[in-house]
Amino acid sequence: MKSEDGQALVLALGGALALIAGALALVAIAGAVTGKGRAQRAADLVAISAVRSMRDDLSRLLAPPGLVDGRPNPGHIDKPTYLARARTAALAAARANDVDPDRVQVRFPDRESFAPVRAKATIVAGLRESGGHRVEASAEAEAAAPFGTATSAGGTGIASGGGYGGTLAFRDGEGIRPDAAAAYDQMAAAARADGVVLMVVSGFRSDAEQAELFAAHPDPTWVAPPGQSLHRCATELDLGPSSAYGWLVANAGRFGFVQRYSWEAWHFGFEAGPAPCSAAGEDVAASGGGAALLGSTSLPAFVPPQYREPLLRSAARWGVPAALMAGQLMAESGFDPNAGSPAGAQGIAQFMPSTAAAYGLADPYDPVAAIDAQGHLMSDLLRQFGSPELALAAYNAGPAPVEACHCIPPYPETQAYVTRILALIGGAGAIAMPSFEVRLVA
Repeated sequence: MKSEDGQALVLALGGALALIAGALALVAIAGAVTGKGRAQRAADLVAISAVRSMRDDLSRLLAPPGLVDGRPNPGHIDKPTYLARARTAALAAARANDVDPDRVQVRFPDRESFAPVRAKATIVAGLRESGGHRVEASAEAEAAAPFGTATSAGGTGIASGGGYGGTLAFRDGEGIRPDAAAAYDQMAAAARADGVVLMVVSGFRSDAEQAELFAAHPDPTWVAPPGQSLHRCATELDLGPSSAYGWLVANAGRFGFVQRYSWEAWHFGFEAGPAPCSAAGEDVAASGGGAALLGSTSLPAFVPPQYREPLLRSAARWGVPAALMAGQLMAESGFDPNAGSPAGAQGIAQFMPSTAAAYGLADPYDPVAAIDAQGHLMSDLLRQFGSPELALAAYNAGPAPVEACHCIPPYPETQAYVTRILALIGGAGAIAMPSFEVRLVA
């Protein structure tokens, strides 16, 4: 009996030790999983911090490097400084998340472009867990802040505090009179076709904003006193980068823009419409004349006349490129408000009943209401995916497969759909993109 008791004790002790070992293994595994999660969150924050710095500094990167009197522009930073500041912000985020900066690698995948807007963070680090454990974990994240000839969130606004009090269309976050914005879109698309990327550095300025600028640089040879700057009229654009100045001098006139002052290579004013700060300029948008002018310059010729006004109105309301919506309607239904599909899609914008209900579209066969719901849906998809190609793919295939790969899914129908629409409107470079939102891309 004693012998059997001893064996039982040994077995019991062995079982207890096995349980303890198993528990320790589970603790280690849990620590590793938790550490991996912490490393991934740290990598995400490091990448996002870098891109937020780039977003905040972009206007300084694109500002003219010199003043008209030959002195360096204190508001300008060069690209090495721009990237160094982004790296510093990234490493500060690493320290704040208990990650040794020496274990962090920050890269800029598009650093060769004139204005990089992407950052990639890789972390291989030992992270402290509860109980004093150290866990080795690795993670990688990439963030981007895309920009272009873009509307800001909301798409339009009303000017106040200056010489113009009408509707503003936004490009790169800067307000512009709608007819000037439409002309700028065409100019930016032509520039892209020639390998030149334009960006609006400054547009409409209220008198109060001009007063602040003049107080900081009280030199009327390059900053107009408050109440005297044409920027208050929403027809003037300060454009960048400096590498585009030559193209602008040679081509801006084709789109109704003139270089206002010979000593300001970046300043172009819109001359093809009503005079700056005039009553006729106020009426461009208020009377519908602006919509007609926008329709003549920003919608493809294949859009039937009865749908041009609803398209422009929806595009302005939701901040979605009108040309993109037009290409969709052509591909979806050929502008047939009574179209239907074997899968159950209905109307001019081919809404499935469940999606129509989610977007408050009571009658998918009502073309005006369907176009407005289309604008709402595309606004959400552009905000979610950050590019027209992916937004189109999600409209056709649903967001889930696009989200899974952050790509156009390998569905022949979806790939043909995206290709056809981009071909109809002259490619993604021909449309304005919503932007400068920081987002994780991997």
